Amino acid sequence: MLDSMFTSVFGTSESLVASVSSADFLLCCLVSLALGCAIALIYMFKHNYSKNFVVTLALLPLIVQMVITLVNGNLGAGIAVMGVFNLVRFRSIPGSAKDIGSVFLAMAIGLATGMGFLWLAAVFTVIVGIANVVYVVSPFGKKKEPGKSLKITIPEDLDYTGLFDDVFERYTSAHELVEVQTTNMGSLFQLEYEIQLKGPEFEKGMIDEMRYRNGNLKITCGRMAAARDVL
Repeated sequence: MLDSMFTSVFGTSESLVASVSSADFLLCCLVSLALGCAIALIYMFKHNYSKNFVVTLALLPLIVQMVITLVNGNLGAGIAVMGVFNLVRFRSIPGSAKDIGSVFLAMAIGLATGMGFLWLAAVFTVIVGIANVVYVVSPFGKKKEPGKSLKITIPEDLDYTGLFDDVFERYTSAHELVEVQTTNMGSLFQLEYEIQLKGPEFEKGMIDEMRYRNGNLKITCGRMAAARDVL
């Protein structure tokens, strides 16, 4: 009875889905669901996430598996599905690097289960999960010291070229002037630097020395705008 699901009402089909038994199909679905749940858990490990994306990620291998099962052996259907995926891509919003990587992982698992390579899909999921945990827990790719944005206001008659270089040499390991703009109807300059402090204990001493040189005008030191981790 269940095997009749794999028979098209339009008669013969070029797809190999007709040769799939109901037991094999249900087994592939269960494996896809289990591995999809594993992919979602890998994605959630020490990462900010939303429930909608996690649920979608867990179901994606099952959906891709169904698509691959239907187009397996049918060239025309495969080309049509590729066109549909291109349309979906244009309707999706940009995601972070980990979001995109997780989606590719879920699609790879769905491809494997859809073609019947269940053990390959399971082993590959375990390998990626172990690698993800190792990379996230280890200091691999982590910045040694977070950079800061430093904004200094100076009078218009003060030459800012090299004005704070000696201060930066004492308190920072790297510094760069990224922007200069006029404020207060052109009577003041605002200098913006990107700096790398030698240590958090050096921040107050650096600001105190700069206050003497800029006439005790406004100085702001804070975090740089976080860059979006996109591919």
